[in-house]
Amino acid sequence: MAQLRVALVQHASGLEPEANRGLLDDLAPQDADLVVFPEAFARDFGEAGSDVSAYAEPLDGPFATEVARVADERGATVVAGMFEPGEEPDRPFNTLVARGAVEASYRKIHLYDSFGYRESDRLSAGPLAPVVFDLGGFGVGLMTCYDLRFPELARALVDAGAEVLVIPAAWVAGPHKVDHWRTLVRARAIENTAFVVAVGQPGPRYTGHSLVVDPLGEVLAEGGDGPEVLTAVLEHTVLERARRTNPSLANRRL
Repeated sequence: MAQLRVALVQHASGLEPEANRGLLDDLAPQDADLVVFPEAFARDFGEAGSDVSAYAEPLDGPFATEVARVADERGATVVAGMFEPGEEPDRPFNTLVARGAVEASYRKIHLYDSFGYRESDRLSAGPLAPVVFDLGGFGVGLMTCYDLRFPELARALVDAGAEVLVIPAAWVAGPHKVDHWRTLVRARAIENTAFVVAVGQPGPRYTGHSLVVDPLGEVLAEGGDGPEVLTAVLEHTVLERARRTNPSLANRRL
């Protein structure tokens, strides 16, 4: 039966894009099928409200090219976050790129206009379309950070074939935030009987606590507040057994 070895790179990105590109090679492990870096790994957001448009790159630019090179060298698929030029020059997309065995990109749909932030002032929302690709016999769907708070996107991904939800994040630290993160990651796994691979940037600015959760809500791996690399093995038989035990997807009436 299909297995997927995943690695979650809980590490901070800095303000220098060249240095962040170097971190891809420094931190990506050698023995994973899927390596996931956090949101905005090409360049951190900077101070709240900062204009990041000068750091936007095309999908064949230096960052995505290095993601592809590292993926090829590791024989893996690598997912990482970057800023991509949008239709408005001063409002780029917050984009995930997947390179390696597959090539895909996802532009963040739900912008972080919450908890005193206004991401929509400096970024553009992506199209309302789920992004799902096949990797090693698993359907993999992409979400980004604040998307986690919107269960309808996770369900749309699952309806499009996702069995693993991959969620790179820069989940800002603060009161209740770790509890919200852990609760919502587990909820998305349980309600969709899907694996969730959620990777956050570490503290002190962000919450860390990257998670791998199985389709019945069991936490397979969890990070702390600081930088680390977590690993887990996803087994398709676990997914199949969970969906037999809890056939809530099949029992829906709405």
